[in-house]
Amino acid sequence: DEFGFATAPLIAAGCIMMRKCHLNTCPVGVATQDPALRAKFTGKPEHVINYFFFVAEEVRELLASMGLRKLDDLVGRTDVLDKDAAIDHWKAKGLDFSRLFHKPIVPKSVAIRHTERQDHGLDKVLDNKLIALAQPALTAKKAVKANVDIINVNRSAGAMLSGEIAKAYGHAGLPEDSIWLTFKGTAGQAFGAWAARGLTLDLVGEGNDYVGKGLSGGKIIVRPDPKSGIVPEKSIIVGNTVLYGAITGECYFRGIAGERFAVRNSGAYAVVEGTGDHGCEYMTGGVVVVLGPTGRNFAAGMSGGIAYVLDEAGDFETRLNKEMVRLDPLDADPGSLAAMAKQKGNVAVALQSVMADMREKDVERLHALIARHAHYTNSKTAQAILAAWTTYLPKFRKVMPLEYERALADLAKAKLEAGKQPARV
Repeated sequence: DEFGFATAPLIAAGCIMMRKCHLNTCPVGVATQDPALRAKFTGKPEHVINYFFFVAEEVRELLASMGLRKLDDLVGRTDVLDKDAAIDHWKAKGLDFSRLFHKPIVPKSVAIRHTERQDHGLDKVLDNKLIALAQPALTAKKAVKANVDIINVNRSAGAMLSGEIAKAYGHAGLPEDSIWLTFKGTAGQAFGAWAARGLTLDLVGEGNDYVGKGLSGGKIIVRPDPKSGIVPEKSIIVGNTVLYGAITGECYFRGIAGERFAVRNSGAYAVVEGTGDHGCEYMTGGVVVVLGPTGRNFAAGMSGGIAYVLDEAGDFETRLNKEMVRLDPLDADPGSLAAMAKQKGNVAVALQSVMADMREKDVERLHALIARHAHYTNSKTAQAILAAWTTYLPKFRKVMPLEYERALADLAKAKLEAGKQPARV
């Protein structure tokens, strides 16, 4: 049995419900990274503990008023609900709640509360097979490649395997592409959830919602089956809420994603060929490249990271939520074009050089990600953009969060000043 306390314990810790959590301006220092505001936080663990003592005391008084000794005796007792006020409310007229409040007559041997553990059937999940296939990499860091069929009941594929990688090697994981698994079919929800470093999941087919949830350093590729006959840049390839809460890693999707793409992404790099509504919502880090149209309300609550959007129709700004971001054009200087010419065809070049300072190298960063997208997915859209780079580049727009830009400048200034300090002996 579970009991939700919602916002009450947060209030006990000092929250005053200003509803500005996403703006980094919390006046009582609860939801902010600003040191000056954090200093205003006065909450203590004892405050929350004291609140729960009051809750426990009131629950005990209510139980006693009903003649009950413990909370377990109350579970399932719909007969003691004081429901008259709710049923007599004018909004409830005409509604029949008899089945909702009906208490079935069952023998005492039949429990009406949680008394046994649920069998989740983990012994039957696909990851057991994946872990067996990956043993050479897990035990001796030897490269592994395998082909696996997948269907939509195979949920969170790769999550348990990533757990094994984390147990053996921590967040550092394995070298890139140590375990390369090519799946064919339709993946169930949360394909590649928490994928660890060194794990590459290549899906030939399509994914449901939550692909790459909590991505933790792995690489996810989703591309349509060549025999499917679909037009990738006009078709949905992954569902809603893709990359929810991802912290690091790479994703390349040859096709369009659903709503809330990269929501709460804090560090992963992703390329997609279109998105639904609310793309990059609450994003705090990482880089997203969209090679096609987006839905409305793009960048709502986006406080960090960068997005590059191909705006061929010239109307992307009408679908952008500009409360926290700025829209900039992209221009290539001769130096950046020369640098890209040297890297032409070399998609294995490390991204680190173009990700080291997010205040510069926008064009090189964008080019590198599109080149990797073309390499991993064989995207015709990416290939066309790369082939006519100087034509397409002016059509890209950069979405830059204002607070993120300021924070990057502050970090660079602090680093510069630290470099000027004399070395300590």
